[in-house]
Amino acid sequence: MPSPDNAVETLRPDLATFDEFDLEMQRRGYIASRVMPVFEAGASAGKFGKKKLKDLIARSSEKTARAPGSGYNRKERNFDTASFATQEHGVEEPVDRREAALYASYFDAEQDATAAAYETVLSSQERRVADSLFNATAFASQTTNVSNEWDSNHTTDATPIDDVETAVREVASRTGIWPNALVINRLVFRNLRNLNQIVNRITASGAGNPGKPSDITPQMLASVFDLDYVLVAGNYVNAADEGLEVDLEQIWSNEYAAVTRVATTNSIKDTCFGRIIHWSEDGSMPGGRVESYYEPQSRSDIIRVRHDVDEVILYPELVQLLDNVTTSA
Repeated sequence: MPSPDNAVETLRPDLATFDEFDLEMQRRGYIASRVMPVFEAGASAGKFGKKKLKDLIARSSEKTARAPGSGYNRKERNFDTASFATQEHGVEEPVDRREAALYASYFDAEQDATAAAYETVLSSQERRVADSLFNATAFASQTTNVSNEWDSNHTTDATPIDDVETAVREVASRTGIWPNALVINRLVFRNLRNLNQIVNRITASGAGNPGKPSDITPQMLASVFDLDYVLVAGNYVNAADEGLEVDLEQIWSNEYAAVTRVATTNSIKDTCFGRIIHWSEDGSMPGGRVESYYEPQSRSDIIRVRHDVDEVILYPELVQLLDNVTTSA
């Protein structure tokens, strides 16, 4: 811990590591870094080339035969320009030294402040990624309205397998690339586990005999939908202003589900919906760097968590949004 006469910020690896909080945030349903996996950039801003979707698909008319003495057929590479500009995001949590001493027998005040700061920073990023994907305005021409919602009002007549399959085929026929993920929030996930079509498909396929909803996992649902991933978001935030009554809302809306393709490698060439671009040269870490400094006027140790990121949509064509998946309250 810094001494009272030293206000220089200090890196605090003793308080937390990104891996620890990343695992905890995933357990609690933070999925931003799975929807947009992190890519490490060598600069805080820049441009890079991305292949046009049409050039990712082999042409059946390509000539490959070569006559003796002649050259080989050459293909032209066409690229679009993508750009990024990372922005620093962070928050500070003061830890009063007197209060820390008073309650030391009950909890570690610095660890508690670090956890709160981490959650604030990652909730902000979660909101930005959710707003970029669950966006019926941006994807107006790529949105399908679900006829029978995926909830208890339509347990017998909901057809989520058909709805998702239709969305998968929409993306594939539009881009030539098959999606690999369904993105939903936890309420929608819990609803899906009770629907007849889901339960019957699991039982019929021999994947299990779910006697209760908790027997059905995201991995089991992924198998039902013939996708690699079902990404389930589960985080609530308080939408009320400071001092007002708590107004809980889910970052990822109940109204939407998204079929898309997420990256499975670290390569920027991996064709996917988007990436979190991270710049580390200023000391940032993807989930947040923990620092502290002493503030003498308040006799507090200030815990800071910060990171330098940009959330970049690479191929919006790889999204098919499903609307009206939950009956409005």
